Amino acid sequence: MKIALLTTQIPFIRGGAEMHVENLRKALVAAGHQVEIITVPFNDGPISRIEDHIVAMRLLDVSESWGGRIDFVIGMKFPAYLIPHPNKVMWILHQHRQAYDLFGTEYSNFRDDDEGRRLRDIITKADEKYLAEAKHIFANSGNVSKRLKKFCGLNSTPLYHPCPDMDKFYCKDSEDYLLMPSRINMTKRQFLALEALAKTKSNIKLYIVGAADNEQMKTWLLEGIEKHGLKDRVKYFDFVEQDKKIELYANCRGVVFIPKDEDYGYITLEAMASSKPVITATDSGGPLEFVDNGVNGFVCDPTPESIAEAMDRLGSDKKNAIAMGVEAKAKITEKNISWEHVVSELLKFAD
Repeated sequence: MKIALLTTQIPFIRGGAEMHVENLRKALVAAGHQVEIITVPFNDGPISRIEDHIVAMRLLDVSESWGGRIDFVIGMKFPAYLIPHPNKVMWILHQHRQAYDLFGTEYSNFRDDDEGRRLRDIITKADEKYLAEAKHIFANSGNVSKRLKKFCGLNSTPLYHPCPDMDKFYCKDSEDYLLMPSRINMTKRQFLALEALAKTKSNIKLYIVGAADNEQMKTWLLEGIEKHGLKDRVKYFDFVEQDKKIELYANCRGVVFIPKDEDYGYITLEAMASSKPVITATDSGGPLEFVDNGVNGFVCDPTPESIAEAMDRLGSDKKNAIAMGVEAKAKITEKNISWEHVVSELLKFAD
């Protein structure tokens, strides 16, 4: 069967979404299918152009290629998932969140004014109408599924998938640092983690790994380390190769992952595959589907004080941190997350 995966990408920006689509392609090829990724360049600024993007997607024809039929398509990211096809399912990574749960907040370029509300309504109506064309809607996580229901009234099935190289993560030691691996941006809340670390009573350190979305974010991070007097307790690695990242996971005491309403979160899976407890927040979204408070990690209020307390509990009790890591590994194992299961579920709806 010839299968097309419909996605978007900001040119020259590569992250978890791109790896996710590529790994789905590999899994489908391994199952014996011909698969192409159809990627549409998309930049969400200025927001006035988003309406044009929606129209452009509806005008694209991916039913054939050089006279040969494309049998099945899987829609994954806005606005590419709006491209029509008679034999399509959705596996939605996330909607255009700036028009939904992030609307009018500091995390969105949509403001709560006439123009912002107009464009929000256009995106919402497009999603409600055109996502419903699919034979079935899968969501990347339970959190994404809840958003689809809340904002568009659409039912969907959560479908979990492995993080990249999930079988390569391992546990070696429990050194005196917490690992915080994420792109440096406002929604990942590295700045909140710095505030929390400054309030800790233990000597636990924080290793931050991840490229900044832009130079301003990197500057803010470095200035934040200086401002809180944490130069001796925070190490910033910027981007690291996968092998180095896996090694940092293997030797950390635990993982800090406190994003604002994350869709899914590879970091939770990476931490648990490494037998490490996870510190997350009550409003972090996807991680809450895996972290059991006090068992395999801590679910904190999104405040410096609450997060600092969790940091200290891991920092001051190595034995308990190791025990919680064992529980984390057991949790991810019982979920039975595999690409074979993903492929089987998606193809149930292919003609």
